Amino acid sequence: MQQEHQDQFAEAELKQFKTALLIGAYASGTTVKECEEHLDELGRLCSTYGLEVVGEITAPYKKLDAGHYIGTGKIEEVKKIAEEIKADVVIFDDEISPKQQRNLEKMLNKPVIDRTELIIEVFAQRAQTREARLQIELAKVRYQLPRLRRLWTHLSRQVSGGKGFSKGEGEKQIEIDRRLLKQRVTKLQRELQVIRDQRQTQRAKRLRSGIPTFAIVGYTNAGKSTLLKALTQADVLVEDKLFATLDTKTRKFQLPNGQEILLIDTVGFIRKIPHTLVAAFRGTLEESVYTDILLVLVDVSSPNAEEQLEETHTVLKELNAGDKPVITVLNKIDAVEDPGIMQRLRLQYTKTVQISALNGTGFDEMMELMEKELKNLRQTLTLRIPQSHYNLISELQSQGHVESIDYEDNDILVVADVPTHLIHKVTSFIDEGGDENS
Repeated sequence: MQQEHQDQFAEAELKQFKTALLIGAYASGTTVKECEEHLDELGRLCSTYGLEVVGEITAPYKKLDAGHYIGTGKIEEVKKIAEEIKADVVIFDDEISPKQQRNLEKMLNKPVIDRTELIIEVFAQRAQTREARLQIELAKVRYQLPRLRRLWTHLSRQVSGGKGFSKGEGEKQIEIDRRLLKQRVTKLQRELQVIRDQRQTQRAKRLRSGIPTFAIVGYTNAGKSTLLKALTQADVLVEDKLFATLDTKTRKFQLPNGQEILLIDTVGFIRKIPHTLVAAFRGTLEESVYTDILLVLVDVSSPNAEEQLEETHTVLKELNAGDKPVITVLNKIDAVEDPGIMQRLRLQYTKTVQISALNGTGFDEMMELMEKELKNLRQTLTLRIPQSHYNLISELQSQGHVESIDYEDNDILVVADVPTHLIHKVTSFIDEGGDENS
């Protein structure tokens, strides 16, 4: 199909690049330091993908240019530097519009991509499971839809030596491709829904088992997979690269007090995460929502640890997981150069523990805190529930622990360990004559 040919071309185009010039724009009056830090992270994304960064440029602006993103004077500077350092591609640290992308490529006479496209390609390169590959393809198709004209401009140059297609032919093909891409989106959504239904079944099974779950979440490369491997000896990939893990992994683990739990490793977060990826990975990211307690990891050896932790909590709020019980795990303490950062984070975040997932330092303190949080998850309550609300009994049996059931007239007397998230449902049925904290 023509669309398959076009997708292969777009993919091949990015893979053929070897060197990149990075551009970061920041509002006048704000610090250039933050812009430079963001470019450093963009550089790590390039390294993860296999691109060599040969230059970085910061561009202050009073107002972003609707047609070119940055001013034409700055574009001339970028063009000159890109030619001097022989950069194959120019990469912007923010998402730029299809129109801006086309105009920039005309003026720079070089391929231009943005942070979103680079992240999508990094994800595509590292996806292992069918679900991850489907999610990446969905994000890629959604990103390509408004950029079909740009893709066809490149393709016409490739196959016709720069003469291009006639306007009528090109417009017709763009419409055909747009329809094909929309059909592909629908098909991918259906396939992903089947997988999400299976995931929901697995979650329901976990709830019925009564085994508490801890989701390990945090910024990409915070050490989540290293921690899972250290605790459970799980066979998981551990690399010093961004997005080494794109798929959730669940492993059983027994705490020192004998309590069996499930540990869930999740995909890492990142600042300016593309909306297309959040949408595509929502099913995977929502593992953070359907869990009991969050282990929020942060790499305290990073100079951007505080910002990364803030970004993690921002994403959790977007996923409606902001009210989950949290243990903040300060990881990589063996590599910290600024001890003050740990003190600042301990003051800002309650229930904090310091560890090194790599060498096992601080694990005893972490597991002690995990045991303590588990005790806070449930309350033992004596309830008098009308038989007309028997569905609530079923909910307590599946998500809590029912110790005893007796029947009295039209009421059911229940003694149960009630999970925190269900307490609001049973408050009106508490038997004042019973021992609520037995």
